Amino acid sequence: MKSLVRTIVAVALGAALVAPAAAQEIYIGYQAPLTGTQSQYGEVFRNAATMQLEKFNAAGGVGGRKVVIVWEDSKSDPKEAVAIGRKFVDDKRIVGVLGDFASGPSMAVGEVYAKEGMAQLSQTASHPDYTKISKWQFRNITTQAQEGPYNAKWLKDLGVKNVAVLALQNDWGLSAAENFQKSFEQLGGKATTEYFNPGTRDFRSILTKVQRTNPDAVYLAMFYEEGALLLQQAKQLGMKVPFYSTSALYAPKLIELGGDAVDGMKLTTTFDANNPAANVRAFVEDYKKRYGQEPNQFAAQGYDATGIMLEALKRAGPNATRAQVRDALAATKDYPGVTGATTFDPQTREPSKTLAKMEVKGGKFVVMPQQ
Repeated sequence: MKSLVRTIVAVALGAALVAPAAAQEIYIGYQAPLTGTQSQYGEVFRNAATMQLEKFNAAGGVGGRKVVIVWEDSKSDPKEAVAIGRKFVDDKRIVGVLGDFASGPSMAVGEVYAKEGMAQLSQTASHPDYTKISKWQFRNITTQAQEGPYNAKWLKDLGVKNVAVLALQNDWGLSAAENFQKSFEQLGGKATTEYFNPGTRDFRSILTKVQRTNPDAVYLAMFYEEGALLLQQAKQLGMKVPFYSTSALYAPKLIELGGDAVDGMKLTTTFDANNPAANVRAFVEDYKKRYGQEPNQFAAQGYDATGIMLEALKRAGPNATRAQVRDALAATKDYPGVTGATTFDPQTREPSKTLAKMEVKGGKFVVMPQQ
């Protein structure tokens, strides 16, 4: 009898040891501004990531193991971001990280991940220096080093000679303005930049100053909240100059907040919600059904970044180390995302993306014909 009991106990203990290992979940971290002045971006990242995660786990996850995302609120503050980074690297369950939103906090915490050896994939950090931090940094968005020269050539080809640049005074805004201005001037044009502080709501004095310079065009390096207010105030001042922007203003909320004041504004983007491609249509319709609104570029970026990370986990395998996850990310090739196919350059870890030109017409974003 004692022998039988020992056998039963041994079998039970063996099952207890094996069963949790088979069902063990795989963890990744996601840091984003979930509260504060930029929480609207964190909200769409979480929405899109949840969609992607549920689809991935329903399809079997990683070797039958589900993936769990641990969310942390950075408030888009570099100090908060660094604290989260230390928390994530200390959590031995976490094998990779998504985020942050803005370049400032993404680069600040990037130093932590570089030192501790954790792959960091930001969906939106577009400062050119972000991926130069170390081999552990990746991104799924065009940089201002790409977008600035592209837009500069676009305006120069249209015959624009004198541009006023209005930019948000943070790491991202500085990068966006400098890359555009440098490229435009190299093409023979003239550009002058005016910066404003985060949280600015009254742009009339800066717009009046711009009016006096009589520019051929105004280039905006800001997000949709500032963009909507600025364009409304420009209309109130009777400004007739054409406005152009980075992809940061591609958001339905820009039109919702700005009304007809944003009509005629032109910008570039890697995502078009009206793209007839099957994967884009499925994403847009599912997002609208779940959240009651059309996804913007930021939702699309978050959706693709999450998908890229999950596919890397799958290739790395259920028992992958952080280093193996990093190597699997680096091997990403032709990932079929809603922002276009993504391949990481083996040296720079930069994504290759195709930019499209858009214009706001009749309260809608319309893709402009290629010229």
